[in-house]
Amino acid sequence: MSIQNRKKDHVELTVNSDVFYQKSAGFERFDFRHNALPEINPQETDLSATLLGRSFAMPLFISSMTGGYTEAGAVNAVIARVCEKMNLPFGVGSQRAMLEDKSQTESFSVVREHAPGAFIAANIGGAQLIGGMDRELIDLMISSIRADAVIVHLNPLQELMQPEGDHDFRGIEQGIAHLTANTDLPVIVKETGAGISASVARRLLSIGVDCIDVAGAGGTSWAKVENLRERTVNPRHVFDDWGISTVDCLLEVNELKQAFKFELIASGGIRSSFDLVKALAMGADFGASAQPVIKAIAEGGEEGLTNLLHQWKEEMKITLTLLGCRSVKNLGMSHLMDV
Repeated sequence: MSIQNRKKDHVELTVNSDVFYQKSAGFERFDFRHNALPEINPQETDLSATLLGRSFAMPLFISSMTGGYTEAGAVNAVIARVCEKMNLPFGVGSQRAMLEDKSQTESFSVVREHAPGAFIAANIGGAQLIGGMDRELIDLMISSIRADAVIVHLNPLQELMQPEGDHDFRGIEQGIAHLTANTDLPVIVKETGAGISASVARRLLSIGVDCIDVAGAGGTSWAKVENLRERTVNPRHVFDDWGISTVDCLLEVNELKQAFKFELIASGGIRSSFDLVKALAMGADFGASAQPVIKAIAEGGEEGLTNLLHQWKEEMKITLTLLGCRSVKNLGMSHLMDV
């Protein structure tokens, strides 16, 4: 089947079906350490955060989701307008479809029309980098949205569940090294929900990657998404719960900051403001979320997404106050307790 139809399947299933891990992201293993004497005004708490040299209103990255089919342009336009208005970074979905079919370019380039000043990340799959992506294609991917960074997504589990997926992963690491050497933009590497371990993160950082998004298990199971697709032959449901929990990835990879200079994004099961604050306390520089965003858009359009983000913002201010923190920069493990 075409990439366009596959992308459409993905969005419809993540919104309308049970595609979540049975295992949790791990955030329930920690509770907040309440401060009964905070001496803070919630309205003076500071949610601002920096990522890859840019300052943002709060430490939330709207994860890459969609693109490459006609209806995706409308979704991307909503995300772009909201992120422009609220000063949040976001990434487009995989641009593979656009590179293979130039008619799909508009479903991605629309984001710059609606977000001329926002931080937008391009996105390509690791498998598409095997053998080294041509400089012409790198430039097209970046210029189509005037990107501020490039995301490389790793998804071997998802690909293996797809009959039409890429099943040969030899050469991806070298391809990422080629990309980091052939672009001046920062490179973010993320999983798609099965997690990045410390050992894999170390390999990525050693070849010039600037930012790791652990994208751990506990949110959307892309194995389950693929296995639920009507076109999937002989689904392998035994792998629906495969992966490393987000919290385990986060705690592991954060320790690498002693040896490498990089920024760390926590995603995979970030479903609430509490999850985001806990991730920041565990060492993440930013959190990222996708499924709650796409669901808010499906149910309430631009207003629905705006309301969700304002809700998270206000809840974060109250949470910081109850922890005795004036800024997200002050968060640490001392603000959490093992349950």
